[in-house]
Order: sequence, then structure tokens, then C-alpha cells
Amino acid sequence: MKKYLASTTLPVGIEEAFAYHERRGALDRLIPPWKNVTVESSDGSLKPESVVVLRLKTGPVSVRWVAQHTEYDPPNCFADVQRSGPFAHWEHRHLFDPASSDGCVLRDSISYELPLGGLVGASLARKELETMFAYRHRVTRDDLELAAKYQTDPMQIAVSGTSGLVGKKLCSLLTLLGHRVIRLERSLDRIEEGDDALAPWDSSSEAEKLSGIDAVVHLAGKPIAAGRWSESVKQQIRDSRVELTGRLASLLGQLPEPPKVMICASAVGIYGDRGDEVLSESSAPGETFLADVASQWERACRPAEQAGIRVANARLGMVLDASGGALEKMLLPAKFFGGALGDGSQWWSWISADDVVGAIYHAICDQRVSGPFNLTAPEPLTNRDFARTLGQVISRPALIPAPAFGLRLALGEMADALLLASTRVVPSVLQDTGYEYRFTNLDEALRYHLGVNRLESIE
Repeated sequence: MKKYLASTTLPVGIEEAFAYHERRGALDRLIPPWKNVTVESSDGSLKPESVVVLRLKTGPVSVRWVAQHTEYDPPNCFADVQRSGPFAHWEHRHLFDPASSDGCVLRDSISYELPLGGLVGASLARKELETMFAYRHRVTRDDLELAAKYQTDPMQIAVSGTSGLVGKKLCSLLTLLGHRVIRLERSLDRIEEGDDALAPWDSSSEAEKLSGIDAVVHLAGKPIAAGRWSESVKQQIRDSRVELTGRLASLLGQLPEPPKVMICASAVGIYGDRGDEVLSESSAPGETFLADVASQWERACRPAEQAGIRVANARLGMVLDASGGALEKMLLPAKFFGGALGDGSQWWSWISADDVVGAIYHAICDQRVSGPFNLTAPEPLTNRDFARTLGQVISRPALIPAPAFGLRLALGEMADALLLASTRVVPSVLQDTGYEYRFTNLDEALRYHLGVNRLESIE
């Protein structure tokens, strides 16, 4: 029987640490983003006899993992065992011990056996445990540090765009911090019975149900990198942002009890292609298609602002997460020694997905965040340096550049707007209002999101 024991100190007491793990969505939040794992079924309970079914996929191979909870002693521990799956034996105990200060210690104790007596795959299994628990302990600690900093009463927060990368992560984080999340859909047809969801664009009666909520986070919009931009696609990109946002802002402004704050997505594309110029929230907009869309997008929030709602426009940079978005698309060419795009001199303003949701939560809680705020890490990099860092993290040299003409041939206008444009953005508002970044260094962020970090057993 092999054993693995990992430990970390959390900034909250055992009651709050245990509650974090018990809230719905905790399992999804703790699945590493680089792993192709889906939750097939779960009742969300940690109590004995409750069962979780996972689907693990590696290349063409798919494995079903059925785990059953066996021990439940809140707030001290809970445990689960494998009933069927990739291990010959698996038992996992989650232990919460009080610390001498206001915090506690989380200990994950694993007993496991591999098939065939462990003759094959022992070192790989150990590495998988080390990388998985490095991620799980880091995200748990960071989330609970966020909760400890903003000690607010439970809020009701409505979120649109919940099927997207940021929307999914934000809903998970908000739920785990003890808030009620209300999903916003465009029509009632998308809402199943029992869903905690509303369709404010569908009817006035649906919109009125938002009266009395604390905050709205509006992230919905047609993906801008889903395919080449035709004139019709560009119009859809514009309408899905400007028209929907304007209608939502007007509806919120007319409520008997409007929300205190509306966070609306925007993009650093508002600055256009600006070379080496350092860009803050006070910089003027550019003159490109995306700059025009983002400018109209932000202006569409004015009806809410005029009604006394605090409006904050989150100008998103390049969001990094292995489960989707730009980083997922970069990995394959990087593994084949892909390097800079064009001449590589263009500035890329990146940000970890965990900092995106953390900063949005900061903007909800901190009344000083109003108007535009840049959602980027403090230190942007040139594309050449970004490619070199990614190559180092995955142990591949960034040797083969992609010429600008080839990118334009493949992607058309989108290549210039998304890959070759230079936006050297600094997050002045977040820094001035005291947001504490999880990741300011690209190397550290990539290692976290790609599972390169390892947490060795303390035994």
C-alpha cells in the first residue's frame, strides 16, 4: 500500500474551510484545468453513501471513476473511497486541524494501490498526485484568502455568460464563498425547471425578479475568436454586446430596488494597436473595429449609471487557463517548437483566469472600483518573451516563428486585431484600490495552470 500526505495552512478556521469543500461546485473548482475530467453525476453531498461519478479521458482512452463517501465528521474530516476506477485501491481522507492562529491546517491523506501490483506507472501516478494537490491546495488557499479579505454578508449575484470560461469560474468561486448565484439567460427556453436562473430580456415580469439583488455581472457576448470575421459576423459581435448590454442596463435602472453594482465585461482591445505606449484606464480609445465595439459596449451601460447603479467596465486582457481560451490554443503549436507571432515585438497584456474572477469579486466588494478598470497582470510581455516563457515551462524551445502574412492569410482581419496588435496595458485601478494578485509572474502562472508545479508528500 502506497501513501501520499499533503498539507497546507489556510487563513480561515476549520468551520469555514470545511464549508468551502461542502458547498456545491467545490469538486469542479478543485479539478485541475489541464485534466480532461468531467463530473458525470454527484448529489453535492459529502455524507456517507453519497456517490460521485467522474469521467477521465487521456487521448482516446476514457475511464469511469466511481467514488463513495464513507466518513463525515464536520468540521474535522470527510473521506471517500474508490468503488471502481483506475486504481486497485484508493482511499482519501480530508482532515482539518485548528492552528494556533485564526487559521487551520488542511491535510489530504491518500492510501492507494496501482493495478498489476504497481509494476507499471508508479512514478507517473506519484507525479499526478503531486501536481494535482499542488493545484488544489493553491486554489483553496487563494480562494479562502479572498474570502477572509472581503468579509461580506452572503449576496445575491446575477451573472450572464455563465457557459463561458470566465463565467463558469466566477459562478463556482461565488458559490464557494457562500453567495447565491442567479444565472441570466436570454430566453425562458434555456431555463429548466428548478434552475436558479432568470431571463430578464424575455419579459418585464422576468426582469422584475431581479429587484433587490446585490450585484449583476454581465459577461455575455458572441466569442470573437470563433472564426474569420465577415461583415455579418462583425455585426453579430457588435450586437451581442452593445444591444444586449443596453437593454439590460435599462431594465436594471427601472427596478424598484436596483442592484448596487453592475460589472460589465469590456476588453483591452478598446485601446487598439498602440506599439510601446503604456496604456492605463485614462488612455484614449483606439480606432480599430474592436476599439469601436468596446467603446459602444461601455457606453451602453449608461442607463444603469444614470439610475444610480455603480458601473464598472472590466477591460479584459488575454485570459490564461488550460481548459479554454488563448492558452489552450497556444499549447499545440508550442509543443511543436512554435515561437513568436510576426516579429514578436507586440505587447501582450495577459492575466490568469483566477485573477480575472478574483478581481471581479474585488470590484463587486470595493466601491472605489467604478468606470473602466483594466483586467490584466501588472507586467505585460512582448509576444516574443511570452512564447519563450511558455516554451521553457513545457520544456520546448520557441524556435519556429509564425510570419505575419501567414497569420493574415489564415485568419484575415482577426489576426491583426487579436495576435499582432500591441497593447501594453497596466491595471492602475486594481493596483490603486488594493487588489492582491495571485499571479504577477507569467512563468509562475503558466506552471500553475499547466500542472508543472509539484507538491511532494510531507511524509
